[in-house]
Amino acid sequence: MLKIIPGNIRNTTVTVPGSKSYTHRTFIAAALSDGECRIDNWLDSEDTRYTLDALSRFGAKIEKRPAGLSVYGRSGGMDACDSQIYIGNSGTSMRLLTSYAILGKGRYVLSGTDRMHERPIQHLLDALHQIGVHAVSLNHDGCPPLEIMGGKIAGGEVRINCSISSQFLSGLLLIAPYTEKGLKIHVTHGPVSRPYIDMTVDIMSQFGVPVVRDGYDYFEIAGDRHYQSGHYTVEPDASQAGYFWAAAAITGARIKVAGITGNSSQGDVRFAEVLGQMGCNVTHEPDGISVTGGNLSGIEVDMADMPDIVPTLAVVAAFAKGTTKIKNVAHLKVKESDRLTAVINELTKMGISARSDHDDLIVTGGSPHGAVIETYNDHRMAMCFAIAGLVVPGIEILNEGCVGKSFPAFWEVFEGLRENYYVR
Repeated sequence: MLKIIPGNIRNTTVTVPGSKSYTHRTFIAAALSDGECRIDNWLDSEDTRYTLDALSRFGAKIEKRPAGLSVYGRSGGMDACDSQIYIGNSGTSMRLLTSYAILGKGRYVLSGTDRMHERPIQHLLDALHQIGVHAVSLNHDGCPPLEIMGGKIAGGEVRINCSISSQFLSGLLLIAPYTEKGLKIHVTHGPVSRPYIDMTVDIMSQFGVPVVRDGYDYFEIAGDRHYQSGHYTVEPDASQAGYFWAAAAITGARIKVAGITGNSSQGDVRFAEVLGQMGCNVTHEPDGISVTGGNLSGIEVDMADMPDIVPTLAVVAAFAKGTTKIKNVAHLKVKESDRLTAVINELTKMGISARSDHDDLIVTGGSPHGAVIETYNDHRMAMCFAIAGLVVPGIEILNEGCVGKSFPAFWEVFEGLRENYYVR
């Protein structure tokens, strides 16, 4: 357990690691490419290592360099794998690698933690069935562990439900060039988290494969194509930047996150503008985005495209005057934890009124008090509630090590916010 002691926060500039979402997608495109891909600023975390280790099991050659990583692609070629490929509780790894595995040889089994085995993936399996792939839930409940039979994929037309996760679509997009005829993908429901689809299309473009699309309803990718090897740099993670912008919001300090600009495909970069609507001053600079805290007021905002930042917004809302309505966030229930319930539980412990209303989260600001925060082994719960401890005495974070899932250096960067800050 980690106890956070409030103190004087300083105006500062912080650097966050490479984007987790970009890192996963870059690794997969690199492993499918036609040669060496040099990748800089990649996120080294528990989740991204699951993807990297799995790609190695599939036969990709991976070498660490002093300033980055090299992944040697095999133009879509893969090795057979007799034993299970364990992916922990990395939802991105599971969803993207499920599609990746269909290009392989023979039988693959993808498994994870108990929580992973509760996270639905049937909509993706249904889409894979449409192009002749054997991909099934071994427990017959629409969740991992999964059995996938790899082989030559003709491609064709696919209809997919993306109301739970846009990663189902991203997985199909990434492997589409390696099918014989390509894929024509129709999205029947959703998609949620649309900026993550833009991110996938951006990665494919960087690797030399164009995507024809009609908004978020239809995507067409030619077959018999290969990703190009080259030198790629992962941009900083906007989700991680959000914790520090939130810190500025509730303390009144000015905090700049370096390396992130409004041109990013990451949807969470727009969280700075949400804070602006609540009363903060937001400054876009050539080399980063700064947020300066102000008098916070509750707002109504649709966060369907920014699910990972919702817990952080909920914590900020606890300090705002009035009520904040966070709309269209039902998909938080199938994250690393049931984040909707988790956020409500922990805010309630702090004396804040929080409740769900159908697909929405409603938080009424007040005077939060200290509490022992259960993280549910969820990295984002630990980091967002730590922010509250910057101004609220008595915040204690259980299982603080869970931040290793996405931001192993979080506590070190967090400590740097304070003139006299310390944790114990």
